[in-house]
Amino acid sequence: MSHERPASQGVDRRRFLERSAFQAAGVAAGLTCWSAAAASGSALEPVRLGLIGLRTRGLELLDALSRLPGVQVSGLCDVDAGVLSGARRRLAELGAVEASAFGDYRRLLDDPRVQGVVIATPDHWHAAMAIDACRAGKDVYLESPATHRPDEWEPLVEAARRDRRVVQTGLQQRSGDYVASAIELIRSGGLGPVHLARAWMACRRKPIGRRGDSAPPADVNYASWLGPARPRPFNSNRFHGNWSRFWDYGSGELGLWGVHWLDVAVWALDPQGPVDVHAIAGAAQSADDQETPGTLSVHYQFASPRPVEIVWEHRTWTVHGNEGRTSGIAFYGEEGTLVLDRGGWKVYDRRDARSENGSNLDRPHLANFVHCVRTREEPAASLAAAAPAEHLCCLGAAACRQNRPLRDILRREPAPPA
Repeated sequence: MSHERPASQGVDRRRFLERSAFQAAGVAAGLTCWSAAAASGSALEPVRLGLIGLRTRGLELLDALSRLPGVQVSGLCDVDAGVLSGARRRLAELGAVEASAFGDYRRLLDDPRVQGVVIATPDHWHAAMAIDACRAGKDVYLESPATHRPDEWEPLVEAARRDRRVVQTGLQQRSGDYVASAIELIRSGGLGPVHLARAWMACRRKPIGRRGDSAPPADVNYASWLGPARPRPFNSNRFHGNWSRFWDYGSGELGLWGVHWLDVAVWALDPQGPVDVHAIAGAAQSADDQETPGTLSVHYQFASPRPVEIVWEHRTWTVHGNEGRTSGIAFYGEEGTLVLDRGGWKVYDRRDARSENGSNLDRPHLANFVHCVRTREEPAASLAAAAPAEHLCCLGAAACRQNRPLRDILRREPAPPA
């Protein structure tokens, strides 16, 4: 698949397939090399990684990395001592070598054995930690969205460039073969002109109610958890499991899921802009502390290279989504409709309708990162590749929160450089 946006407006199918094949070959070669080395007893040095942020997503990445050939998890870090202890137990259950444990990510960055870090913290810490990691000479796997505020993007890009670091964002679809095949079909004209891409998430989030402030748990370094966010008293509703519902730390479903599907949309359509953005947030479904909306529709309109609209919508009070899927994206073309989710994709409204099953995304995406740590190649979901979706995510959040005209949003929040 393509690692970068095409320079021209047209679709060069042969170049697209060549780049797709090259990337797939690179990942396969890396896995084959590690497997062959393990079988022959070769002294190939493992890539040593540290993980920062070890709750739900962090544990998923820990499991995936522990099963990846040629990788050693050498460091674990979390500001919650209980979470850190649980991750150490999990690593032992996986039969991996014991890793060093840290409560302060800076101590992990000081460890000369660690070549790269995987950052799975709340969103408000992403950019600051990644910049510090680059300065410390570590490569970075950074969960998406890579930044929480528009003014963080340029310093992050500059840090990676200046320190010559590999930065892989957590846009896992970029390493999915089935996603690449859907993108190729759309870009080669298989649906005819596409006028609308609609992405969505429908899920049931448990209401969090209202809770008063309190003292933080004794085993949590709350000041370190807050980090670059504004000072606020501890409140369990703004902490584990719920932080994404508050604008200081996340951007709700738009940040959790929207950035991933918006990336697929811009990857397929390569629109320039946008020229207009407007958001409609639904009324709160329950009276609680949550700040981000439970119902949201964001419309992005583009004029170049041709008129197209991209829509993000989510509902956190029902599992009934669009096109019979709880989460996914649909591309509506004049000659067919393609619907894609984590289970695969299918084309409708054509006699020669095609389909393809989904596949695991985390493992090849992490493998691509590790391969690039070794080879210094540009990863599949580089900062340049992630820039358009990151920009749309920030614009959508701004449109939702501030109800300002797009010209005012763009005046204050320029598009991140690719």
